[in-house]
Amino acid sequence: MMKRTMKRGFTLVEILIVVIILGILAAIVIPQFTEASSEARVSNLMTNLQTIRSQLLLYKTQHKEAYPAADTGDTGDTFVSQMTQYTDADGDTNATPSSDYPYGPYLMSVPSNPVSGDNTVVIQQTGTTAFSAPAADAGWWLNTVTGEFRANLTDSHTTTDGLTKLNEL
Repeated sequence: MMKRTMKRGFTLVEILIVVIILGILAAIVIPQFTEASSEARVSNLMTNLQTIRSQLLLYKTQHKEAYPAADTGDTGDTFVSQMTQYTDADGDTNATPSSDYPYGPYLMSVPSNPVSGDNTVVIQQTGTTAFSAPAADAGWWLNTVTGEFRANLTDSHTTTDGLTKLNEL
């Protein structure tokens, strides 16, 4: 007599149970990864703010108590060039160091805002803080008179009292 061997496989019900369990586990784990990446962006933003603010203070100390400006006159020196190139005491820039340009560079480049991905700097040149949130998340905001430097984010990142939700940026 010949014995029949049956190949044993998974039934449809067993496969469905495994798929449902995997779906439940994914629903639990995926939001935790999303929250971790959001926290990493905020941490990166805080680090960038601290670095840029400290370099702005160093610039101010070496440049007659003045912050980098949007444009320092007919030479066309901008905030980005003043922070990434060599400068003299008046803020004029040069690509190479010399005895006439002994200061800087303060940053290798202006970092991107990790929340928006933008590295542009909006310059405010008044003595009062007049930050107004942009229509869409942008890069950075600097008041060249007061030295206030902050992330240039929309109102969705701020509370009604004007403090930012992202750890008071």
